Formats: sequence, structure tokens, C-alpha cells
Amino acid sequence: MDFDVFRQILTREFPFADDAALEKFARLDALYRDWNSKINVISRKDIDNLYSHHVLHSLCIASYLGRKRPDVSEAFRKGGLRVLDLGTGGGFPGIPLAILFPATKFVLCDSVGKKITVAAGVADSLGLDNAVTENCRAESLEGRFDHVVTRAVATMSDLYPWVRGKFDGSIFCLKGGDVAAESALFMGRFRRKAGSVCTWKVDEWLDDEYFNGKLVVEITK
Repeated sequence: MDFDVFRQILTREFPFADDAALEKFARLDALYRDWNSKINVISRKDIDNLYSHHVLHSLCIASYLGRKRPDVSEAFRKGGLRVLDLGTGGGFPGIPLAILFPATKFVLCDSVGKKITVAAGVADSLGLDNAVTENCRAESLEGRFDHVVTRAVATMSDLYPWVRGKFDGSIFCLKGGDVAAESALFMGRFRRKAGSVCTWKVDEWLDDEYFNGKLVVEITK
């Protein structure tokens, strides 16, 4: 997927994305190619799929919010929120979300130094004042967050204790495959009520084989 195709999808789904956001999205390809030549955070076979497999995938959280949680989506747009991107790697989903929601502050956290170096470098080059990076484990972060976002970091049961007591809203996870067993184990282990884990199939939005089986999973507090 090239940028022109990505832009068409982006502006159709998120008409509030302004020219400043589009300019930042357009710069991502060159920035990640440059950083990837120095620190390999995206498979060299996959760098050509940056916009579909990484940027657009990250924005599935925003699409879920707009379609299923419009109140939360509006809060992201208005700003004043503090959102943790747990295990950001090279900056996903945090950087695309920070571009789309410039009024919301994103804290991009990863324990692997070379990965956070890339995320910090990209954010700095784009002038993303609403994105800060932390090279640490989530357990050591100070302060509270309104929400948590994450992409394929760990199972729900492993992930939840890392941020338990640190957020007031929901955890929005990008996952793939059948998560029914994982969800049942999580709900039993932490004695969560029915409905505390919601799933949304990404292919309701994106008609592409790559997104078949991919999900946004919301874990409510």
C-alpha cells in the first residue's frame, strides 16, 4: 500500500484529520526506512508494507473508538487525556495515534532501548509534542493514565498486572486469532464481570486479507 491509497482510507474514515496530520503521515515512510537501516525494528521484508501493516493497523484502535465508543473518541479528539502505549517497539500504535489525536498526550513505553530510540527519533523528527518516550518497564512508570493502548505485547492475563492500578478507563489491544480462551482465562483469574472484555473484528472496516482475524480488544476497568 502506498501513501496515496493510505490517504484515501484515512480521510474517508477520519475526516477530521487535517493537513498537518497528513503531512506527518506522509513523512513516516522515509523516516522509518532511515531508522530501519540503522536499527532493525521492522522486518526488512515488511518495510514496504509500513502503511498497511503498521500505520493503518495502529489506527484500527481509532476506528474502533469512532464506531463503538464515540464518547471516548471525542475525548481523544478534545484532548486532556494521558494515554500509555505499552510495549511500543518502534512506535506502534502510539505514533500514528499521536498524529491523529494531537490534543491527547501519549507516553510510549518500552523496556528495549534500541526500540525506544527509534520511536523517540521518529517522534522528534515529526515534532510530535504530544508524544514522549520512556525506556522502562510499565511497572516503574509514575502517575496515572486515562487509557492504555498496546499491540501484540502479551496475553491479557500477563499484560493486565503490569498496568493494574495505573489507568482509569480501558485497555485497547490489537490482537489476532481466536482470543476466546485467553479472554475466559483472564476473566476467571481476575474475577471480571461479563462484558468486561469486548472484541471488534478489524475486517468490518478494512477489506484486506492481511486483516482477516485481527481484532481490537477492549478491556474495561
